[in-house]
Amino acid sequence: MSPQEDAHVQRKYLMRTVQDAMDVLNGKWKIAIISALCCFTKRRFSDILTDVVGISNRMLSKELKELEVNQIIKRTLVDTQPITVHYELTEHGKTLQPLIEGLAAWGVVHHKQIVGK
Repeated sequence: MSPQEDAHVQRKYLMRTVQDAMDVLNGKWKIAIISALCCFTKRRFSDILTDVVGISNRMLSKELKELEVNQIIKRTLVDTQPITVHYELTEHGKTLQPLIEGLAAWGVVHHKQIVGK
């Protein structure tokens, strides 16, 4: 394989891996949910519902299940009366923290660029 063909294969691989990541993080709410868990570590369902403005109970439940299936978050039942459920990032999910911090930093710069403040 020539160096040019090898570079082309590498670019295609990179594009596929980005798509794989986007498949896990897709949708309107997942990044916001992960962001809340990055900022506050452990959260109850109602806390996340408050953190992520505009999300419905049903959608939050669906998104949390998908994030759990993808091993981004962990759901823990606490034996209290009534039972409490906590959500937190898994070790794998914590690897997204630099991405969230980078998005936050970009958001600040973008806001200043657009609004001028």
